[in-house]
Amino acid sequence: MNIVLITGGSRGIGASAALECARRSMGVILTYQRQAEQAAEVVRQIASAGGKAAALPLDVGDSASFAGFRGAVVRTLAEVWGATQLAGLVNNAGYGGYQPISEVSEAEFDGLMRVHLKGPFFLTQALLPLLRAGAGIVNLTSATTRVATAGVAPYAAFKGGLEVLTRYMAKEFGERGIRANAVSPGAIRTELGGGLSAEFETLLAGQTALGRVGEPEDVARVIAGLLGGDSGWINAQTIEVAGGYNI
Repeated sequence: MNIVLITGGSRGIGASAALECARRSMGVILTYQRQAEQAAEVVRQIASAGGKAAALPLDVGDSASFAGFRGAVVRTLAEVWGATQLAGLVNNAGYGGYQPISEVSEAEFDGLMRVHLKGPFFLTQALLPLLRAGAGIVNLTSATTRVATAGVAPYAAFKGGLEVLTRYMAKEFGERGIRANAVSPGAIRTELGGGLSAEFETLLAGQTALGRVGEPEDVARVIAGLLGGDSGWINAQTIEVAGGYNI
């Protein structure tokens, strides 16, 4: 069985990606930081549909914990699937921050950097020995790297860095047949940053060619597709999943 690991899988895009991957007969290890019960519910939903999943705690902003986390992944692979390797890694965990550059503190800047750029870098490094030849990596970035939106400068800057890192992953891991791609969502109806107000959602929908904001499932299908065999020749790309936002 192909087993994938999805960070931030207790809700939003991560939870939808976990469910979609399971629907496509993948085993799923999902991580959570504080939402243990929500993560357990995702695991229950997958199990009730005949799939297999497990949830592990992880703070993506704490790179010192990654060696121990890798050990937990090794044990989970063996206990749940009798396996030793992962077929995919989805660096999805994150949070939003919304304020102008003039008001961003150094602590806020560093917190976003640790989760959105440093975390994916060193977590991928830690889990690389577990990724089998031909595995897929998907990094979640953001349409804010293309369309400047006042108030999200640090978040967008680190997501832009993650897009560059994605190409370097593809270059350096290619000798093992490991692909790396980025998925760049537009406005999605999730809890990130406190969610979208009705007024803001209407504004964003009006700026989108398809006339609505996205749902987590819209992004999840692309993530699962990139991890599947039909996308085996897609590599080092950033795919915007935004319904035609600000085109």
